[in-house]
Amino acid sequence: MSDIQLRRPRLPPACPAVRQTLTNFLRQPARKEDADAILFSAKSFAAAMLAYYISLRIGLPKPFWAIVTVYIVSQTSAGASVSRGVYRFAGTFVGAIATVAIVPNFVNDPVVCCLILAGWIGRCLFLSLLDRTPRAYAFVLAGYTTSLIGFPSVLEPGAVFDTASLRVQEICIGILCAVLIHRYVWPKPMTGQFTGKLSAMLQDARRLAGAALTGSSEQNRQRREQLAVDLLMLQGLATHLPYDSASARPRRETLQLIHDRLARLLPLTAEIEERVRSLDIARAAKLAELSALAADVEGWIAVDEPAGRHAEAARLIGRARSIQKSLVTDATMPADRVGANLAGHLAEMIGLLNDCDKLSQSMTASRSALKAATLSGPEQAKGYVYHRDPWMAARAALGAMVGILSGCAFWIWSAWPDGGTAVSILGVCCTLFGNVDTPVPFVVKYIVGSIFGVLISLCYSFVILPHVTSFAVLVAVLAPAFLFAGSLQARVPTAFMAMGITLTIPILSGLGTSYTGDFAASLNMTIALFVAVGFGAVSMSIFQTVPVDVAIKRLLHLSRRDVGRRALGGAPNEARWTSLMIDRTALLLPRLRAAGKAHPDVLDDTLRLLRIGHVAGQLRKMIPQVKGDARAAIESLLTGVAGKFRGRSQATSADLIDLDPRIERLMVMIEHSSLKGRRRIVDLLIDLRFALGASGAARKGDLAHDR
Repeated sequence: MSDIQLRRPRLPPACPAVRQTLTNFLRQPARKEDADAILFSAKSFAAAMLAYYISLRIGLPKPFWAIVTVYIVSQTSAGASVSRGVYRFAGTFVGAIATVAIVPNFVNDPVVCCLILAGWIGRCLFLSLLDRTPRAYAFVLAGYTTSLIGFPSVLEPGAVFDTASLRVQEICIGILCAVLIHRYVWPKPMTGQFTGKLSAMLQDARRLAGAALTGSSEQNRQRREQLAVDLLMLQGLATHLPYDSASARPRRETLQLIHDRLARLLPLTAEIEERVRSLDIARAAKLAELSALAADVEGWIAVDEPAGRHAEAARLIGRARSIQKSLVTDATMPADRVGANLAGHLAEMIGLLNDCDKLSQSMTASRSALKAATLSGPEQAKGYVYHRDPWMAARAALGAMVGILSGCAFWIWSAWPDGGTAVSILGVCCTLFGNVDTPVPFVVKYIVGSIFGVLISLCYSFVILPHVTSFAVLVAVLAPAFLFAGSLQARVPTAFMAMGITLTIPILSGLGTSYTGDFAASLNMTIALFVAVGFGAVSMSIFQTVPVDVAIKRLLHLSRRDVGRRALGGAPNEARWTSLMIDRTALLLPRLRAAGKAHPDVLDDTLRLLRIGHVAGQLRKMIPQVKGDARAAIESLLTGVAGKFRGRSQATSADLIDLDPRIERLMVMIEHSSLKGRRRIVDLLIDLRFALGASGAARKGDLAHDR
C-alpha cells in the first residue's frame, strides 16, 4: 500500500505534444490579437474606475465625463495613449477657453452666438485636416469641446465658466488615470512595434530592389504601392515615439534619413526596371560587364548577414561608376548611353540600401556617432512631407458649419428643450468624423454601437443600479459591459461601434454622485442622441462627403500642376517633392480600392509624374551651368514639359510624343558640346525620356537595332 502512495504519477506520452500544440495555438496572430485586446480592455476599465472613484471623492458633479475621457484617450500602446492624452488636454483647455470667451459676450443674441460657435468648430476642423498628423487630434478636441460646453450653455450663459472649469477637471482626471495605467501597468511600448515594422520595411525594400534587376513589373508595382503606404504608417507611429515608455528610442533625425532613402528608392527601382527591360543586358554582348554587375548586385542584396555588406557595397559602387564612365567615354549608340545611365542608377541604389543598413544599426546613436558613419546620400534629413489641400479642408469645414447651423436653426425654431444637447452631439459628429471622404459609414457604425449602449444603459439604470449599495459592487456590475466594449475598441473594424457603447453607457446610465433613475431624462437624452447622430449622418452625406472620383481627380490634378511648377523652377527641394508624391500615392490607394477598376492606371501615372517632376527639377538646376543655344534649348524643353502638365486635362502619351524628338536633338547637341556638366545633363535627358514614356516602342526598336 505504501508503494502505491509513494509512486509518482507519470505524464502520458501525449502531454508534451498537447503542450506544444497549446503553445502554438496561443502564438497564432489571431490569438495574440485577442490576448492584446483583453489586456487593453482590462487596463482601460481599471483606469476608468480609478478616474470615476477620484472624481467622486473630490465631489465633481458629473464624474462620468472622467470615464468617457479614459476610453477616448486609451490606445493599445503606451506611447500613443500618452500622446493622445497630451493632445486631448491641450485641445480641451483651448476649447474651454474659447467657449468662455464666446458665449457670455453674445448672450443677448443666441443666433449670432450659434454662428460664432459653428465658425470656431469649422476652423478647428480645417486646421486638423491641414495638419494630418496625430497632433490634429488637439484641433479636433478644441472644436468638439466647444460644441459640448457651448451649445447647452447658449440659453444658460451664466453657468458657462463653471461648466467649462468642471469639464476640464473631469477630463484631466480621466487623462491622468489613462496615462498612468497604460504607461506603468503591463505597458506595451511602441518602440518595439515601430522597430519591427521598420525592419520588415527594409527587407521589403531589398526585395523590391532585387526584383527590379530582373525587369519584373506587376509584382514590383504592388511592392512600391505597399512601400508608400508603409512609409505613411511609419510616420504616424514615429509621432508617438517621444511619448513612449521605452528607455532607448530611435532618434528622429536617423528616422528621417532612413525615410529619405526609402522614398528615393521607390521611383529609382522603377527607373532601373525600365532600363533592364529595354536593354536586355543578359543578351547584349557589349554590356556583358554591366550584366555581371547586375548579377553581383542581386547576390549582394540577397545576403541576409549585414556584417560584410558594407565593404562589398563600396566595391560594387566603385565598379558601377567605372562601368558608367567607360560606357560614356566609348558611347557610339543609344544603348551605350542607356547602359551608362543604368550603371549610375545601380550605384545610387546600392548606396541607398547600404545607408539604410547603417542607419538602422545606429538608430539610437548620438549625432556625433551618426556623422561618423560614412553615408553615400545627403546627410541633411528632410523627413516625411504631408500632402495638404487647403481647398478640400475648407470644403469639409464649411460643410460642418452648414450642418451645425442647420441643427441650430431647427433647435431655435422648434424651441426644443433638449435641442442644445442634440446640437452639441451634432457638432461632435461633424468634427470627429469630418476627417474622411465618406464619413457616413463610420457614423452608421457609431449608431449601431449607440443602440447597444442605450439598451445596456436602460438595463443598468432601472434594473441593476437600484440594487447597488457600494462602489465595489458597482465596479463588479459594470465590468461585463465595459470589458466587452473595450475589447471591441482594441480592434480597428469594431472601434467606432465600441465608441458608441463606451461613450453612451456612462452618460445615459447616470453614473453621477448618486443614483437618480429618471426615466424621462434618460428618454429625452436618448431621443436627442439619435436625432443628433441621424441628422449628422444626413448632413455629412450632403455637405461633407467627397465622391471617390472627385478625390482621385483632385490629387492627380494637383500632382500634374506641381510637375508644371517644377519644370518652371518652382519647389526646388528634391527630397520634399519625392516625399510629397509618395504621400499622395498612399492617399490614392484606399480611394482606388473604393473606386474598383474605374481608374486602372492612376498609380502608374502618379509614379510617372513623380519621376518627371524629379528630372525636371534637376534639369532646371543645371541651367545656370549652360550657355548659348544649349541653354535656350533646355529652357524651351522644360517650358514644353510645363505646358503639358499645367492644364486640367491629363497629358497622354500621344500628347507627349512631340517632346521625344526634341529630347533626342538636345542630347546630341549636349554630347558634342564642351560643357563641363554635359554627362550629367545627358543622363537627366535619358531619365526624362524614359519617365515621359512617350516613345517607348520607338526607343526599344532603336536599342534592339543597336544590339
